[in-house]
Amino acid sequence: MKIRLFVLLCLASTKLLFGQAVPKEYTDKVKAAESFYQAKDFKNSASNYSEAFKSNGWKASLNDRYNAACSWAMASGPDSAFSQLDRIAAKFSNYNHITKDTDLSSLHNDKRWKPLIEKIKQNQEKAEANLNKPLVAKLGNIYNEDQKYRRQIDSIEKKYGGSSKEMDKHWRLINKKDSLNLIEVKAILDKYGWLGPDVVGGQGSVTLFLVIQHADQATQEKYLPMMRDAVKNGKAQSGSLALLEDRVALRQGKRQIYGSQIGRDPETQVYYVSPLEDPENVDKRRADVGLPPLAEYVKNWQMKWDPEQYKKDLPKLEAKIKQK
Repeated sequence: MKIRLFVLLCLASTKLLFGQAVPKEYTDKVKAAESFYQAKDFKNSASNYSEAFKSNGWKASLNDRYNAACSWAMASGPDSAFSQLDRIAAKFSNYNHITKDTDLSSLHNDKRWKPLIEKIKQNQEKAEANLNKPLVAKLGNIYNEDQKYRRQIDSIEKKYGGSSKEMDKHWRLINKKDSLNLIEVKAILDKYGWLGPDVVGGQGSVTLFLVIQHADQATQEKYLPMMRDAVKNGKAQSGSLALLEDRVALRQGKRQIYGSQIGRDPETQVYYVSPLEDPENVDKRRADVGLPPLAEYVKNWQMKWDPEQYKKDLPKLEAKIKQK
């Protein structure tokens, strides 16, 4: 499983990853690599990552190198996979993720795996030395519960269909897990306030957002002001807040601001951008909170973004939503 916290939220632009603008070829090749990965063409995915890195003087983000290693491992290229992992080993500290990542399972019996993992474990221990470890552990478990069953949605839908009894059963399981996670997270927030990476680590802080993002409207409205303050104080990500702002706005019958919420017509199964305010200027607002352009974002649902056409279609979309 590729390393993406709260899927799609972290589809951040790579333009400033290296302190300067990266070549367009880098961005294009990374996108191509991700598409090949989704199509399970791991060899072409790995090759496109290599071409991306070459176009940027062999410099790359930690996330892209990790994903390249996953593609190489899945393409039965252990030497290239270890080459990418070795390049990030000094900075990579997500020991819990890499040891459970099934993309890298083929590397586990290689003699190079154990020393690599030990180094990453030491990185994590060093990074977490001053953290509230009991809370880090608790939030780590909550994160796994939040994401574990959501990762299975696509495979269940493809096998049984979106309206199948199997899918209904799976969503009931997700809702049950969400309700249990929410009890834990509300207790943390009510006792400590919104905790930042300096207390619970990056993933722990993200987990607080994830659980609230999946909660009921009343809960979201209650903790939205707390998260706004957390962003101002550097304890939460502005991109995460944008998603919560959008979800609350839609639940209140308003239009979203950042275009983060995607709907799906139950009759046609066609995806659409949920009602959006001022669509022609959405990319300016997204850039302000560190989100990529909407045209790039909606590609994840095989959509094309045309703000002028969207404005024409919006009244009809809103009318159809009200009828449901």
